[in-house]
Amino acid sequence: MTKAQLLDAVTKKVEGLTKKQAGEVVDAVFEVLTFALCDESVDLKDRRITYNGFGTFAVKEVAARSGRNPRTNEPIEIKASKKVTFKAAPKLKVAINGEDADIDDEEAPVEVKKDAKKADKKDAAPAKKAASKKAKK
Repeated sequence: MTKAQLLDAVTKKVEGLTKKQAGEVVDAVFEVLTFALCDESVDLKDRRITYNGFGTFAVKEVAARSGRNPRTNEPIEIKASKKVTFKAAPKLKVAINGEDADIDDEEAPVEVKKDAKKADKKDAAPAKKAASKKAKK
């Protein structure tokens, strides 16, 4: 979706809003989001924006690392940096997968996924122990 398409959608969704007003509102929202993520007066781990039902934007540090120049294949050092990550809320995940988006966070589909992950870890633990015992012998 382009910015123009976003503004058209917002104009259609909010009755009585002109395209110019929609542009000002959308620009203001993105300015505030940018400021919140870039605000150095806030501790890095607290630089996050959570919007219930949509997801969480957060700033993460990426450590310095070595890489390769793809043209020359020479090793290069990549400086440490920061990046923005996004974690989708359960409602957004459900909506993206084409299911009913009106599911509350506490309802079964999300909990089943969490429980399934726990069960997979429990099932994998004995297999890991057995594999490590074989590797030691």
